[in-house]
Amino acid sequence: MIYTVTLNPALDYVIQVDHFKPGQINRNKKEDIFYGGKGINVSCILNELDFKSTAFGFIAGFTGKALSDGLEKMGITSDFIPVEKGMTRINVKMKSDEETEINGMGPIIEDADFKALLAQTSKLGKGDMIIISGNIPKCMAHDTYETIIVNLNPEVDLVVDAEKYLLMKILKFHPFLIKPNNIELAEMFDAEIKNDEDIIFYARKLQELGARNVLVSMAGDGAILVDENNGVHKLGVAKGTVVNSVGAGDSMVAGFIAGYLKSNDYEYALKLGTACGGATAFHSGLATREQIEETLATL
Repeated sequence: MIYTVTLNPALDYVIQVDHFKPGQINRNKKEDIFYGGKGINVSCILNELDFKSTAFGFIAGFTGKALSDGLEKMGITSDFIPVEKGMTRINVKMKSDEETEINGMGPIIEDADFKALLAQTSKLGKGDMIIISGNIPKCMAHDTYETIIVNLNPEVDLVVDAEKYLLMKILKFHPFLIKPNNIELAEMFDAEIKNDEDIIFYARKLQELGARNVLVSMAGDGAILVDENNGVHKLGVAKGTVVNSVGAGDSMVAGFIAGYLKSNDYEYALKLGTACGGATAFHSGLATREQIEETLATL
């Protein structure tokens, strides 16, 4: 079974405003609400690919109920922990002449809430996979990821998609997959990356530190995968016009995992991951199965 962890999920309120003018009344031209959070994005794409997952995390207030109910209607299983203080955040993303985002705070996660999450994740066992994505809320300890991972059964496959300093801390736990981008990779080693050879070199450094598979996204230049069998795979971007960057990286992670579990082949995993990331980037909101298949056909 696949499990995703999103510590601070959200409702993303995405609006289109023609020529936004501060200090005045502006009216939306278009509006949508999406269920946000990196782990939730992964669960949504996995669901499109017929891979079931259970979404872990924290919810609070009426917005938390809306999030849980919305995922249920989409056929996505969740087992969120309800907390008492605050509410599940609302992120406002405005598209106008410029893109503007206002992100909510999220609820207050107390020690008892976190212990409840640890009780959930500690029950996972052999054959399970856990995908931990996103940042740690300010109300939680900086070593939250490490605490979750230490309490995992060592036979659980671990995937982590987070900022560079969090990734470096979890390498000692030998994650199945990490996905830095080329900029983060350079920052991890305080190095200048000029070409593919440099990316491969530093990806292997991450493997020496514990990572099994390192997937490095490179925006318009595609992605490079250095796998645990010493294989190197590179694939360019899919064909299409980018209209949305939100969730593209999460879609790539989900596609990679689905591709690998389906085929046990890293080359195909990279291809499906690239297709999922591209399909989300080419559309408003997360990609649908049909959009993923269309994009896959271009690779």
